[in-house]
Formats: sequence, C-alpha cells, structure tokens
Amino acid sequence: MHKTILSMVVFSWIGGFVPGAGAQNLSPADQMARDIFKQLIEINTTDSVGNVTTAAEAMAERLRNAGFAEDDLHVAGPSDRKKNLVVRFRGAGKRKPVLFIGHLDVVEALRQDWTTDPFAFLEKDGYFYGRGTEDMKEGDAILVTNFIRLKKEGFVPDRDLILALTADEEGGTANGVNWLLKAHRDWIDSEYCINLDGGEFEKENGKPILAAIQASEKVYVDFQFESLNPGGHSSIPTPDNAIYHLAGALVRLQSFSFPLHLNEITRNFFKRMAALASGQLSADLETVVKQPADPAAARRLSSSAYYNSLLHTTCVATMLSGGHAPNALPQTARANVNCRIFPGEDPQGVLKTLEHVANDPKVRISMVKQTDPEGKVVPAVPVPPSPLLPELTAAMEKTLSNTWPGVPLVPTMSTGATDGKYTRIAGIPTYGVSCMFFDKHDDRSHGKDERVGVQDFYDGLAFNYKLIRELATPH
Repeated sequence: MHKTILSMVVFSWIGGFVPGAGAQNLSPADQMARDIFKQLIEINTTDSVGNVTTAAEAMAERLRNAGFAEDDLHVAGPSDRKKNLVVRFRGAGKRKPVLFIGHLDVVEALRQDWTTDPFAFLEKDGYFYGRGTEDMKEGDAILVTNFIRLKKEGFVPDRDLILALTADEEGGTANGVNWLLKAHRDWIDSEYCINLDGGEFEKENGKPILAAIQASEKVYVDFQFESLNPGGHSSIPTPDNAIYHLAGALVRLQSFSFPLHLNEITRNFFKRMAALASGQLSADLETVVKQPADPAAARRLSSSAYYNSLLHTTCVATMLSGGHAPNALPQTARANVNCRIFPGEDPQGVLKTLEHVANDPKVRISMVKQTDPEGKVVPAVPVPPSPLLPELTAAMEKTLSNTWPGVPLVPTMSTGATDGKYTRIAGIPTYGVSCMFFDKHDDRSHGKDERVGVQDFYDGLAFNYKLIRELATPH
C-alpha cells in the first residue's frame, strides 16, 4: 500500500519525545530485528521475477528455531512462488485470537532508477535503504522479531496470537489474505485484525505528531470508458469521432464531484484534526462534521486534494489509448478511470453515476473485472468500516502515553487500498497500526531510494512489543 500523508495541516509539537536505544549499541532484540529486516530486503519478492515463498520459508525457519511447533506453522498458497506464512502463538484461550498481518511482496524496482541496489540492504546516514523498507518489510521484521522474542521469554498470552505474512498485496493474481480466507479460514479466524500496512504514525522535523489507527479504507475499482466508431480516411473528417466522444466524457468527469460522505471514522478524524489546526482550517474541520454539514466548509476543504479524497468518492482518468493509424479516423478510444469508493457505497451505483456524468450514448462504461488465481471474477463489493473497539483503542492510548506522551491517537480512513479490505469483507474488524513513525514530507514507498529511519525502526519494534503484550495480557 502506498502510505498516505494524513493531513496538510502544519502541526506544532505537543508533549515530549522518548527516543529508543541507540543504534550503535543494539540490544539483542534490535539486532535480531535488523538481521531479519536485512534478510527480507535482500530476498526479491516482486511479482515479475521475485519469490514470496522464499521469504515465507525463511521466516518460518526462524520461528521454528525459536520453538514454534510444526503444527502451528503453515507455508501454503496457490502457486509455488506465492506461498504465505501463518504462525499461531498459543495462549490460554480465554479470548478469541488477535490476527496480525503484513505482506511480503514489494513493487518493482529498477537498478538504473536507484542510487543504490534496491535489493541490497544498506544503512547510511541514519536510514535503512532498500525496496520494501517502507512498504512494508519493516513491519514484517517487527512482527517476526516480537513473536520470537515473546516466545523465548516464555510469555503466555491469554489468547492466541496469529501472524500471517502474505503475497500479492501490491498486485498479481494470488492475493494471500484472500486465499487464506477462502482456503483456510480456521488458520486466521480472529476477533479482530491489526494490519501494520496502514495507520501511519507521522512525524515532522524529527518529532512525532500523531499516531493513526486506520479503521476504514476506500474501495479500489477501475472502470473502462470506451468509444467505438467505423472510422475512415482522415482526409474526410466528421464530428462523429471516437476520440472526441471519449474526450468530452472525460472533461465532464473532471468537473464532477461525488456527494459529500462522512462516517464514524472520518468524523473522529476531522474532530481530532480541528484540535490540532488553527484559524479557518480549524473552523472548517469542526463544522464539516456537524449534521447537516456546513456546505461552505466542505467546499473549502475539498479544494485540498487530500481532504477532498476523505470527503468524497473520487474517480480520475489514469490511462488513455486511441486510434490505430496516424492517417485514419479512430475506430476505438479507451480510458481507464480509477475510482476510490467511499466505504459502504455500492460500486454499481458509482457505475450508474459515471454513465450519467459521461452523458454520451457513444461512450460505453464498464467495470474492469478482477480475477482470482483460478480465473474466477472477484466482485467489487462495499467494504464496511470497522467499529472503534474500546479494547484496542484503550491499549493504543496506554501504549502511546507510555512511549510518546502527548502524541494523539487519531482514527483515519485510508484513501489507498490494503489487505484489510479482505478481512473486513469477511467480517473480521481490521485496524491499520503501523507502529513506527514516518516523515510526512519524505514518503518514498513505491519510489526510488526507498528508506526508513534507523531509530524509527527500533522505536517501532519496541512500541509493537508493548502493544502485543497489552492486547494479550489479562487485566
């Protein structure tokens, strides 16, 4: 998942920052995490030439050596290169399990685009470099390390803890979470799920600003706009032109805005942001959540691309093709329109809206079909937001206050897409909690020279360790 910057607000620092252990004198846990992180970065897990199974088996071996029983370890998937790892940390069984998920695959990276080798782990000037350092092998390394650490410490949770590291979150036809839910639901069935690929913790000028808990995300759907025409010789043009029909529909889409939407998560987000902002922005953030919402405030906020994406379903043209020869009238013109649909909104309803906006019988609009590894069509369905569970929010608040006093916990809706959509659709409430801070002005996920702060990684490791204990210790 592309990590989304949570806001355009200029924040002031509140509270104090408690740094973790220095990177030069690593604790055993930090050293293990670094070793695991390095190992994962240097295993190529791209869809084109990489192998997720290699990474899954490497982590399974570490967990096996730490004392996890063979019956509690599963490496399985729909193809030889796309196997997933599931491990169960046995507890007292007093409550339903908690599931932790992360994806092992990464987006493509070309050596010529990077300053360094993207598949060589490099520590330089206070950063770890490599493809997946930000999205999201840092989270995988944190989870594996803490499962091993807790096992070696003899920790007995009051509930089972489940870890699933999966394939094809970034693309491909073998999404691991979806496959596990269909083929082995019993391996990962849980009371709720924590996804380290979401809920960004933000920092600015080196200081933590906020910790997000992502409880909702938009639904990713592509639509094809297509205009067909008999064509003809370009020396005898007519107004009936496939490219013109398509262009007109896209221009009308450009000026269209979907209706205002708010839910429990975004209302909470805007309220927390209002307290951190000032002036007109603070007032708009406060009044947009009222019922009915202040339309003037909604318009002002929607002038920001980010706030607009939190207030509306969005659809944007992303790819374009047309014509077959420079001296012929076009017989075809096509565009891909990518929509990020507000949770709970019906994708079929969005299709009807797009047809209305295009307003041209010569432009046909259809939903681009997605298929699973068996070639079956995966329907686009509404994804419900997850309720803010008091148990989880209380654990988050306590862990935050003990680690970074004064840093607020902010519920968020992701404008991007994560594997959380599959668990939410399956009825497992899911929450994005990244556990480590990222610089809001230096987002390099999916980009060149991807990196994360060395100290941020170790601090995230410590935070996740405390959070797991808090969630699995009887009170």
